[in-house]
Amino acid sequence: MRSSERHADTTVSAGLEVVVVTGLSGSGKSTAIHVLEDLGFYCIDNLPVVLVPRFLDLCTGSLERISRVGLGIDIRERQFFADYPRLLDELRAAGHRVEVLFLDATDDVLVRRFSETRRPHPLGDDGGPQAGIARERAELVELRERADRIVDTSALTVHQLRDELRRLYRGAGRADALTVLLVSFGYKFGVPTDVDMVLDTRFLPNPFFVEELRAKTGCDAAVAAFVLERDETRTFLDHVDRLLDFTLPLYRREGRSYFTLAVGCTGGRHRSVALAERLAQTLARTGSRVQVQHRDVRR
Repeated sequence: MRSSERHADTTVSAGLEVVVVTGLSGSGKSTAIHVLEDLGFYCIDNLPVVLVPRFLDLCTGSLERISRVGLGIDIRERQFFADYPRLLDELRAAGHRVEVLFLDATDDVLVRRFSETRRPHPLGDDGGPQAGIARERAELVELRERADRIVDTSALTVHQLRDELRRLYRGAGRADALTVLLVSFGYKFGVPTDVDMVLDTRFLPNPFFVEELRAKTGCDAAVAAFVLERDETRTFLDHVDRLLDFTLPLYRREGRSYFTLAVGCTGGRHRSVALAERLAQTLARTGSRVQVQHRDVRR
């Protein structure tokens, strides 16, 4: 088995879902934190233990509706390992659903990983990684025994570890939890990086050249009507809708959390903004989670 699970608290709570990510240095904790972030967890690494209750209080009261939190803890936060039984009891008593995820690997695998990355072990000192691993393993033995879930990453590639963690923490009802991020932009300011798809709308008539529309944006009703109420725009949107109907299920199947669609026009104020808003409305009606950013609308 690649992972083992022990006495995880599955009680439904009105508090936060909190996953404490810990384990051996080099076992994949950074990868785990990144996966949790992709799955919608609000993550923070190496927060001093005395600040954890206050941090969770802030998350509970946040206007961002934070419901899932990931806390990365490693050997550098020594106080956590001394106080964690009391701390976890307090967090659970406060109504939070807390789980400790412990990542482990065999000594020879950890030594090889430190050798490949040329990173010093945090406890290695002059004894090298082997001595540091032995010291760390001894200090973490009690925490490992009491962890809710243990994942042995020895035989896993980074991609396999990500897949395993997605399976474990995607959660009920989250298999299709894909957020579509729509970004409007102006080509004269450059195409956004790290996007999955780009739509070019410069073939449409430009409201910039209509005197009464020039100072407005694609969020204004008059500009939206000018852009959207055209036969070529309707035909274009029909093609885009079909393209997204084909594309988005593929991203969901891969376990992706975000699909970023950039919509561009010349200046990023009129056509791209109106079309991004229109696409957001259509996607929201289909049940997709949608976020919209108008990168250049105020330039």
